[in-house]
Amino acid sequence: MGIDLSALAAARLPRPVRFLLMAAAMAALLAALWAGLIRLGWSWPALAPRLPSSHGPLMICGFMGTLIGLERAVGLGKRWALAAPLLSALGSVLILLPIPIVYGALTITLGSAVLVVALAQLLRIQWALFIITIVLGGALWFAGNVVWLIGHSIPQAVLWWIGFLVVTIAGERLELSRMLRLTSTTRALFVAALVIMVLGMALGLYNYVWGVRVLAVGLLGMALWLLRYDIAGRRIRAGGQARFTALSLMAGYVWLAFAGLLALARGGVMAGPVYDALLHAIFVGFSFSMIFGHAPIIFPAVLQIPMAYHPRFYTHLIFLHASLLLRVAGDLIPYWPARLWGGLLSAIAILLFLFNTVTAVKRQQRAGRAEPQPDATRPLRAR
Repeated sequence: MGIDLSALAAARLPRPVRFLLMAAAMAALLAALWAGLIRLGWSWPALAPRLPSSHGPLMICGFMGTLIGLERAVGLGKRWALAAPLLSALGSVLILLPIPIVYGALTITLGSAVLVVALAQLLRIQWALFIITIVLGGALWFAGNVVWLIGHSIPQAVLWWIGFLVVTIAGERLELSRMLRLTSTTRALFVAALVIMVLGMALGLYNYVWGVRVLAVGLLGMALWLLRYDIAGRRIRAGGQARFTALSLMAGYVWLAFAGLLALARGGVMAGPVYDALLHAIFVGFSFSMIFGHAPIIFPAVLQIPMAYHPRFYTHLIFLHASLLLRVAGDLIPYWPARLWGGLLSAIAILLFLFNTVTAVKRQQRAGRAEPQPDATRPLRAR
C-alpha cells in the first residue's frame, strides 16, 4: 500500500497541540452530555447558567466540529488549518461565559470558515465527487453557524448542522466506495440526495415545516444509498475490526433512514418528544455510530498513538443502540421514564466508549514495550 500519508502529515503538526485539541473536544462532549441530561429532567447542578441551553452547540460545534476540524488539519499537515478546531473549541468555552453569546457563535463561525478553506485545498489536488461532497459538508457547517449567528432559531440552524455531519460522512464513504466502480446512475442518485437535502435546509429558513419535509426526503434517500452501495455492507463478513466498523456504520444508516421517515411523517416541530427523537436518531444513532466505527482508525492517525481493536468494543456499540431505542420509544409512545433513563444510559454508553478506547490504547502500549515499535509510515488498517 506504500507510505501512509496521513501519518506523515500528522508528524508535521505539534503533537502537544493535537492532544490539547482532542482534549478540548472531549471536554465539550462531556459538557454536552451533562447539559443534555439536565434538559431531559435530571436534577443535577447546571455548573454554568447557560450550560443547559448550549447542549446542541456544544455537541455539534464544540465536540464534532472540533474533532472533524482536527482530523482535517492533520490530514492536510498544515499548521494554519489547526485554527479551525482551535476556534471551535474556544467558541464552545465562550458560549458558556457570562458574556453575550454572539462572541462564542462568531468564534465558532470563524472556525468553520477556516475549515472550509482547508477543505478547499483538496480541490487543488483532485476534482472528484467525493471531495466536492466533503467540501460541501464543511460549507454546510459554516452556513448553519451563520444562520445561528444572525439570529435565526436553533432548530433552523440544526437543519444545516445535520447536513454538515451527514454530507461529510457521505463524502468519506463515497471515497471508499470508489473501488466498487459505481455506475453513473448510482452517482446521480447520490447527487440527487445531496441536492434535495440542501434544498430542504434552504427552504427551512422560510417555511420550517416544508423545509424539514424536503430535508427528510434527502436524508432517507442518502440513508438508502449508503445501505445499498457503501462498501461497509461487504465488510461484515471480514471479521475482527473490519466487521465491527461495518456493523457500526450499517446501524448508523438504519437510524438515519428512521430519522428521514420520522421527519417525513411528523417533522416540522421545533420542540417536544418527536423533535427529540428525530434529533437524537441522527446525532446519537447515526453520528456516534460513525464515531464508534472509525475511532480505532482516526484516533491513532490523529494522535499517532498505537491502539488495538478489541471485541469489547461491541459493549459500547450495543449499549448505545439499546439505550437509544429506549429513549426514542419513550419519546414516541410517549412514556417519560423511558425517555429519561434512555438518555442517561446513552450518556453512559458514550462514557463506556471513552473508557474502552483508553483501555485499548494502554493495552497496545503495554504490548509495544515487549516488541519493536512500528514504523510511523506503516499503513493503517483498511476501514
